[in-house]
Amino acid sequence: MIETASNQQEEIPEAMLHSKPKLNISWQAIFSLLMYIFMYLPILVLAFYSFNASRFSAGWEGFTLDWYVKLFSDTRILKALQNSLTVAFSAVAISAVLGTLMAVGLSKYRFPGKSLYLGMSYLPLIVPDIAIAVATLVFLAAMQIRLSLWTIVAAHVVFCIAYIGLVVSTRLADLNPYLEEAALDLGATPVEAFFKVLLPQLMPGIISGCLLAFVLSMDDFLIASFTAGTGATTLPMEIFSRIRTGVKPDINALSVILMLTSGSLAFVAEYLRYRGEQKRS
Repeated sequence: MIETASNQQEEIPEAMLHSKPKLNISWQAIFSLLMYIFMYLPILVLAFYSFNASRFSAGWEGFTLDWYVKLFSDTRILKALQNSLTVAFSAVAISAVLGTLMAVGLSKYRFPGKSLYLGMSYLPLIVPDIAIAVATLVFLAAMQIRLSLWTIVAAHVVFCIAYIGLVVSTRLADLNPYLEEAALDLGATPVEAFFKVLLPQLMPGIISGCLLAFVLSMDDFLIASFTAGTGATTLPMEIFSRIRTGVKPDINALSVILMLTSGSLAFVAEYLRYRGEQKRS
């Protein structure tokens, strides 16, 4: 038996015994790598040139942090940032209340036309921004409302409600519906059951939706440009007005800061969503 096994091993060619395993790379992996390069290479180039000492992006003249320092002394940029933060915080605060109540109402109550209202409430998610911008501008003109910073807030509330309501409704679908009923059976009022039982469970979804809506509001250019009044310039509008004459290193530096901030908020939102799922399981 041992001799037969040794004879079979001797019959195996020498090349097969010492051959190295072949690297098996699927076309899916290559395609994914190319897509990541296509998406993130321009961002890396932009970040690289934000440290360029040259005033133009044509050539590299050395490493510097001067553009980041000058950025924080630019009064126009700081004013536009203040306007964007005012719009984003105001729109998100209003949308958090309305979006949460909308999601709870659609989830727990039945009323005539519920299916129609459900479809209409999430319509801003699929309607193009240009359509929302034009419709909002026409409505404001018909109502003879003067354009200002607060008209941008009103326009941003339209799509922020939809995003927050969608995230909260997803969270609601995974909750145990009997917890609130148990609180009512133990003597709690509907208001107490909402604030002490339901709302704490919804809080991770509310925070995630608010972070998502905040990033979208900060990044919006199209709707804000249609509904902004005189002097109500947001940060994306200020950036667009400057890059029409060429992209300068200070705009590259500002773009890097915005992308890092947006990425950090998205990471926090995803982390909160993950923690919420872990607690449920």
